[in-house]
Amino acid sequence: MTTLEIRDLTVAVEDTEILTGVNLTIRSGETHAIMGPNGSGKSTLAYAIAGHPKYTVTGGTVTLDGEDVLAMSVDERARAGVFLAMQYPVEVPGVSVSNFLRSAATAVRGEAPKLRLWVKEQKEAMGRLEMDPAFAERNVNEGFSGGEKKRHAILQLELLQPKIAVLDETDSGLDVDALRVVSEGVNRVRESGQTGVLLITHYTRILNYIQPDFVHVFVKGKIVEQGGPELADELEKNGYAKYVGAEGAAPAAVVGKSLPLGPVVPGAVTTA
Repeated sequence: MTTLEIRDLTVAVEDTEILTGVNLTIRSGETHAIMGPNGSGKSTLAYAIAGHPKYTVTGGTVTLDGEDVLAMSVDERARAGVFLAMQYPVEVPGVSVSNFLRSAATAVRGEAPKLRLWVKEQKEAMGRLEMDPAFAERNVNEGFSGGEKKRHAILQLELLQPKIAVLDETDSGLDVDALRVVSEGVNRVRESGQTGVLLITHYTRILNYIQPDFVHVFVKGKIVEQGGPELADELEKNGYAKYVGAEGAAPAAVVGKSLPLGPVVPGAVTTA
């Protein structure tokens, strides 16, 4: 069983502390939903796990099966089995989706997939996500709609089968049909029992499709309450007011910045 352990994690951006002591354990086969208001630090947690250089870890530990994740480079984290689906996937001009995915699969599996079998595997995965096979020859995310970018992220997830998948607001910008397709892709990976999922979201609508085992309320850079799926129902009904209080959440001007990391998959072009 794979275990990602986060202990007393503190993270700063441009000398402003955003995460103020996060404790979380995710095991393979589990789905954890992190919910919280804008500016609470949810995406900061995702980027810190993935290794974005703009986010400075000032304290605490992150380990994957006992190995120090914070000591790894971005590519090393991806090869170790950490996957990040970003809220705003970036474009990679000059690199086709097919080459990008095969390079990533080669790094994860330790050898290049046989081309004939790989084409079949990729085509079948794209079919499940209702993606036009022609997308395989297009440059990564270049000219893709928001929904197409999110489907491509879940295509990566299905083909790479990581140990830990961090999904940062994967539901944002999706219409009802795209949300269904993307959620079904996540559920297929979950059903294998080999991947632990950290699902970051503002809203409960994606939880109508992806049933979490644990729900964590994230406010002011840390987890302030946790429970089962029923907690998401309470948040849908009552919001975050009782957790935020008079002081408000972490500085949204810092947390809300768009700081592109690049596709966090091994063996591929990144812009860290």
